[in-house]
Amino acid sequence: MTMLDPVALAQALIRCPSVTPKDAGALGVLEDALKPLGFSCHRLPFGEVENLYARIGDGAPLFCFAGHTDVVPPGGQWRSDPFAAEIRGGLLYGRGAADMKSAIAAFATAAARHLAKRASGSIALLITGDEEGDAVNGTVKVLDWLKNKGERLDHCIVGEPSSVATVGDTIKIGRRGSMNVRMKVTGVQGHAAYPSRAINPIPALAEMVARLAGLKLDDGTAHFEPSTLAFTSFDVGNPATNVIPAEARAAFNIRFNDLHTPETLRALIDRETAVVAARTGCAVALEQSVSGTAFQTKPDQFTALVTKVVESVTGRQPEFSTGGGTSDARFIVQYCPVLELGLIGATMHKVDECVPVADIERLTDIYAALLDAYFANPPK
Repeated sequence: MTMLDPVALAQALIRCPSVTPKDAGALGVLEDALKPLGFSCHRLPFGEVENLYARIGDGAPLFCFAGHTDVVPPGGQWRSDPFAAEIRGGLLYGRGAADMKSAIAAFATAAARHLAKRASGSIALLITGDEEGDAVNGTVKVLDWLKNKGERLDHCIVGEPSSVATVGDTIKIGRRGSMNVRMKVTGVQGHAAYPSRAINPIPALAEMVARLAGLKLDDGTAHFEPSTLAFTSFDVGNPATNVIPAEARAAFNIRFNDLHTPETLRALIDRETAVVAARTGCAVALEQSVSGTAFQTKPDQFTALVTKVVESVTGRQPEFSTGGGTSDARFIVQYCPVLELGLIGATMHKVDECVPVADIERLTDIYAALLDAYFANPPK
């Protein structure tokens, strides 16, 4: 059985400058590692995005690892080439080292170790090139492809960098929802010397911003932090000092827990802004987009198994979390139970992104032990 080196494989993946939506050879590197192990690999292009689904075995249960080879632009001034994958002082540097090429390499290596002694069941990797982008031609499309084939995932681990201080200290059992809202307030343009002849949208928008920013959405729930509403833009775009503009705009993001839905939040926003619009005579128009709704994988045999495995490898019981941004787990949860377990995320998306080489080895040990335990006694 072919054996893999997780650090060398992580370096090979990082050396592919796969900034969304470019693949830059990253999926080919992974295919070259998986095929000698016996995986059947399917390249699935949707639009300009390349995806990979690899599977070995044809029996149940089917355990899936999901991740992404696309990365955000490097930006800034790095101490070394962000795609050189240099190791300095025990740290592997490069864009994607933490998020999340090293985790992909760790799982592929863990699969190789497990396959040398596995008896039954199937292992799959669902790897997209669209997680850091619009997320419309990646995991969603691959899941639809699997559904049309009649292929059913039983459980899934997403290799996002979930850990906080040490590898395996945190498992994400869900994520908050994310909703973006753009707000346009329209008044009547006029001369600044005659404000009574105009309807100024700026004070109206400012009042709406203050009302919404001051809302306490909730106190949080057992597994979710309190929901938050954060303004990201306030724009008038008026270069003239003697003209009251006709329009003013703002934008905000809501990260919400399982007490809310996009519909209930929109109703709340409509009520708050309508009060100001009616009093000021301005009109308000709202546009919203939803990246995902709040979800949680309920504690069960699967969460218990993963927790036990992590504790056996690290000597520490992991904590459950639903914090952070969105991930492709929001799509996978509609098909099977899903957890997120990966490296420390402190440097993801930053200049000089890096992970300790020892952490890659530790995560490989966790994944290998997880595969052994999972197929020894598959959770229901």
